[in-house]
Amino acid sequence: MHILHVYKDYFPVLGGMENHLRILSEGLVERGQRVTVLVSNTRPTTVIEQRNGVVVIKAAEWLRRASTPISPSMLWHSWNIKPDLIHLHHPFPPGDLVYWTQRRRPPLVITHQSDIVRQQRLLKLYRPLLQRTLAAADQIIATSPQYIQSSPWLQPLAAKCTVVPLSVDAERFNSPDPQRTSALKQRFGPDAILFVGRLRYYKGLHFLVEALTLLPASAKLVMVGIGPEEARLRSLANELNVADRIIWAGEVDDAELPNYYASTSVFVLPAHLRSEAFGIVQLEALAAGLPIVSTELGTGTSYVNQHGKTGFVVPPANPQALAQAIHVLLANPTLRAHFSAAGQLRARQEFTPELMIERVLAIYQRLVQPVPSDMVS
Repeated sequence: MHILHVYKDYFPVLGGMENHLRILSEGLVERGQRVTVLVSNTRPTTVIEQRNGVVVIKAAEWLRRASTPISPSMLWHSWNIKPDLIHLHHPFPPGDLVYWTQRRRPPLVITHQSDIVRQQRLLKLYRPLLQRTLAAADQIIATSPQYIQSSPWLQPLAAKCTVVPLSVDAERFNSPDPQRTSALKQRFGPDAILFVGRLRYYKGLHFLVEALTLLPASAKLVMVGIGPEEARLRSLANELNVADRIIWAGEVDDAELPNYYASTSVFVLPAHLRSEAFGIVQLEALAAGLPIVSTELGTGTSYVNQHGKTGFVVPPANPQALAQAIHVLLANPTLRAHFSAAGQLRARQEFTPELMIERVLAIYQRLVQPVPSDMVS
C-alpha cells in the first residue's frame, strides 16, 4: 500500500505526536508499505527528503496562526500523490482540505488526537469542515476508550472508532546511565518530583507549584521542558517562596531523558483541561518504573495511569489533592516499588511500538482491497 500521512510537523521537530508519527511511518516501511508524510515546513521553502525509507514532503509555510500552519503548497503537492489510503492526524484543518481537494478520494483514516478546547474562534470556522471530514472517515482512531466516551465529536461516531494507544520504547527507559543517574540523584535529593513536557496553559503546572507549598521542604520539583508558561510559573514560585525548590532543567536531550526518570521518585502530570488527551510522557514514566500522579480529565491520562495500580488519579485543579497523593508516594517506598513493577509490566504488555504499528496496519488492510494478481500488468 501507498499510505499518505498528513499532519503539521515531523521529526526533527520535537513533540509527542511528531515522534508517534515517525515511529508509525518507519514501522510501516519496515513492514513493506510505501509511506509519504506531508507536513508544513517551518520556513517559506519546500523540502522533499527521505528519512529511513519514509518520503517526507515539508511544504513551504507562509505563516502560523493558533498553532496551525498556512501552507497552500501542501494542497499543490498533495495533488501529485496518488495514495491507496490517506491518514489524517486531527485536529488539523489543512489536512481536511488536502483530503477534500483530492481528485480521487481513497479510504480515509483519522487519528483524533484531541478536541479543540481553547481556540473557540477557530472551532467556529472549522466546525462544519471537521464534522464533514469525521463523517466521511472510514475509520477513526482514538488513543483511549475514555476519549471516545467523553468527546462530543466521537460519541456520535463511536461505531466506527477504534482504540489504538500510543507507544513507548520501554527498553530505552529501562537502561539509564548509572554514573549520570547517580550525579542527578545527588543534585535532586531523595524526594524529587518530575514533570516532563511543554510548559503550556493546559498542563496545570500552576497547581503543581501551589502543591509544592504543602509538601515537606525536602521535596524538590524537577521541571523538564520549556514553553510559554515558564515566566508565569517562575513568578508564581517566587510569590509562594518555593523558587529554591524548583529545578528548571529546560530542554533535555532524548538520550539524557531516561536518566531524569531514573533519578526521581514520582512523576506528576497535573493537567486541568481536556487538551491533555493522552500524555505520552506517562508512558515514559511507566517504562522507567516511576509511579505517577495524574488527574481525571475524562481523557486517556487516566487510561494510561491506572488509579491504585500504577499510581494515583486525583481531581484536576486541586493542589491539595496533588500534594496528598505525592506525599503518600514519597513517604512509602514499598508502595512506590509496587506501582513501579505494575507500570513497567503495563508498558511492555500494552504500549509497545510493535503492537501499535500492527493495530494500525490491520485497519489499513481492512480498508484497502488488494489488487488480484491477474489484474497486475
